[in-house]
Amino acid sequence: MTLEDLLTDRKSLRTVTGKTADWDALAKDCVCFANGAGGRLLIGIEDGEVSPPAGQIVPPELLDRLRKRIGELTVNVQALPSLQRAANRGEFIELVIERSPNVASTRDGRYFLRVCDTCQPVLGDDVLRLANERPGRPWEAMDSSVPRGAADADKLARFVQGIRASDRVKDSVKEKSADELLTHYSLAQGDTLTRLGVLLLGTTADRRALGTAPLVQAIKYDERGQKINKWVWDDCALSPVELVDAIWREVPDFRESYEVAEGLYRRSVPAYDEKVVRELLVNALVHRPYTQQGDIYLNLHPERLAVVNPGRLPLGVTPRNILHASRRRNEALARVFHDLGLMEREGSGFDLMYDRLLSQGRPAPVPEEGADWVKVTIQRRIAKPEVMRLLTEADERFQLTQRERITLGVLAQSEGMTARELGAVLETDGADELAVWLGRLVQNGLVRTSGKTSGRRYFVAPDWLRGAQLDHKTTLSRITPHRLLALIMEDLARYPDSSSTDINRRIGAEISVKTVKRALDDLVDGKRVIYVGERRWRRYRLSDREHKGHEAV
Repeated sequence: MTLEDLLTDRKSLRTVTGKTADWDALAKDCVCFANGAGGRLLIGIEDGEVSPPAGQIVPPELLDRLRKRIGELTVNVQALPSLQRAANRGEFIELVIERSPNVASTRDGRYFLRVCDTCQPVLGDDVLRLANERPGRPWEAMDSSVPRGAADADKLARFVQGIRASDRVKDSVKEKSADELLTHYSLAQGDTLTRLGVLLLGTTADRRALGTAPLVQAIKYDERGQKINKWVWDDCALSPVELVDAIWREVPDFRESYEVAEGLYRRSVPAYDEKVVRELLVNALVHRPYTQQGDIYLNLHPERLAVVNPGRLPLGVTPRNILHASRRRNEALARVFHDLGLMEREGSGFDLMYDRLLSQGRPAPVPEEGADWVKVTIQRRIAKPEVMRLLTEADERFQLTQRERITLGVLAQSEGMTARELGAVLETDGADELAVWLGRLVQNGLVRTSGKTSGRRYFVAPDWLRGAQLDHKTTLSRITPHRLLALIMEDLARYPDSSSTDINRRIGAEISVKTVKRALDDLVDGKRVIYVGERRWRRYRLSDREHKGHEAV
């Protein structure tokens, strides 16, 4: 039985029977699926279970009641209930909700959208976005008026060869003829190519005639922000599939490398990880809105790469939840890229980038969203080469999962984090979600904790830090809280009315700003330190009691 995901949800039979029936909640879930890609509700299967209770009986009249109530409580929702029987002879209802060609809502005017495995409300201006992003017929499926036989012969041959060589495609699909594959992947309908077919397999002239075929500019900047080189793919000669290889091959910066110290030796590492760059390019090409014009920019700075894509993130996906939320804008195009082995499965592309970058001691990618653009920035250089050694040794010993590697990489690049700070980086909500990302790290002794509840801190075990030489720079970066408080008090006795920045600089710039600020807050709460001013003008000094104590000493 399928677990909950973007297209599947489970509900207890009590949701639609007896005094506990919650028809409003069911209507909301139906609207979510109708505004998404469609889906199904398995009614009669409890959360956390894969089968209905053994011997469960579904009242026959419940199917008609479901159909009637959903029609009464929703607008533009088509739901088809059917009775199913599991292997344990328990019955349940499979309620299939079709994707609505128009915006669906509840009868009282509320809008919802299915994002990943959750139902999210759509409010304010986002309702207009939802309407704009939901044409009755997707852009990919629209007729191009280009005859089926006008496809570029070389592109079609490479496409067919790639599908038949793919380990992600069923044998029954590989056995199809070239003409049948065009229909199977929605590249053609009847006698003509779809717009997706022209985008991937059309001639240069036909692709240019689309008006929204992707154009790419790679611009290199120097330390002063001046343009010093430029590469352009704006003639529409290449399909999105071909653009990925062409860009990686033709931009020389992607094959540069530099050396990092590794004990007594030096190790050559690539300036940019190939899988990360390719995933960035695929994301930009697959998830862009093809109803909107605009170039894709690859801005190459001395220390970073920023990929800027026209359009906003799909509705429901934000920079804050991008690690977890998954919503495809171009379903058929994503399917082609996946089956050709050019992109990861749904929702795992950013996980891959986080994993590879953090495992190499690089900072995590930084997504940003503007009024009509999305930007993802990655760093060129490795911040902490020792993290590579730590992650490699830990992975070889414990065979870490991807989420465990990401979490360990985040903690290894910090001095430890509170549960709230770690949750913010990993985009989790609550202790249960954070526990999934921590996995076996605490159990296996890779990560240790201190404190309780919201004040709990997570940090990499000191013995693993020593093994990876992550503690060799300074003892101050791992200073104990008691010693840090003493240093701050001593500094304020000498330099009253100091800012937190000045205090940080004098006692040790290698101690993080957050750690010093947290210690100052503790001293203020304990009435040992007072301050005047707010924000960047805040200045600290010892309280009268502590000042007299230091004078006596």
